[in-house]
Amino acid sequence: MHEGIDQETLALINRAKEGDKEAQGQLVERNIGLVWSIVKKFQNRGYEADDLFQIGCIGLIKAIKKFDETFEVKFSTYAVPMIMGEIKRFIRDDGMIKVSRSLKETANRARIVKDMLIKKFGREPTVHEIAAQLDIEVEDLILALEANVTPESLYATLHEGDNSPILLIDRIDRGVNEESKVINRIALKEVLDTLKPRERQIIILRYFKEKTQTQIANMLGISQVQVSRIEKRILNQMKKKISAG
Repeated sequence: MHEGIDQETLALINRAKEGDKEAQGQLVERNIGLVWSIVKKFQNRGYEADDLFQIGCIGLIKAIKKFDETFEVKFSTYAVPMIMGEIKRFIRDDGMIKVSRSLKETANRARIVKDMLIKKFGREPTVHEIAAQLDIEVEDLILALEANVTPESLYATLHEGDNSPILLIDRIDRGVNEESKVINRIALKEVLDTLKPRERQIIILRYFKEKTQTQIANMLGISQVQVSRIEKRILNQMKKKISAG
């Protein structure tokens, strides 16, 4: 018998894997305290504790289905990162949906205003004229239009050089272990939200829209060297914030 593995728990897990709902229910009941202790770590993020608890239970059930006694760890030890991962994924995805919704609303309003100004001026309006009409910053307008409603995912695949897939998380996480990467996935979203409009805009255009530095420079009216410098500074800033977190 492996140290730390409770045979009664293991028996319940095996029954649950075979479709025994009663066994699964008993395991969930036994681990309610564990789920709540993890939920408390995510307080004050704008979510109801009961909602996060339900999401945590989904992670717990996934842990039950994937657990194997050859892991040589207690079930609770294995379940913790599964529960945390499910809650973090929910918060991350929900956050991206909210960002996407805001960008979509801005882009839709911009299209309406653009049509109105075309009729008024008899020509295509400039981005400055549209932004002024919407009472928003030009950079925020460009961000909404270029992001094309949704930044998709923070882990969208990038293609560089030989077309080998690269993720934004790879750039930030280079050199850290797998456990740190799991923790950093939620931290990256939080860091992105703290960037200034232009910084966030450059990151989204570079990594979500796959624009070149030269294309971004032309859009923003700055030099390619400036874009490169800003991009490098942002990535270093994000690394420091994630490390500090």
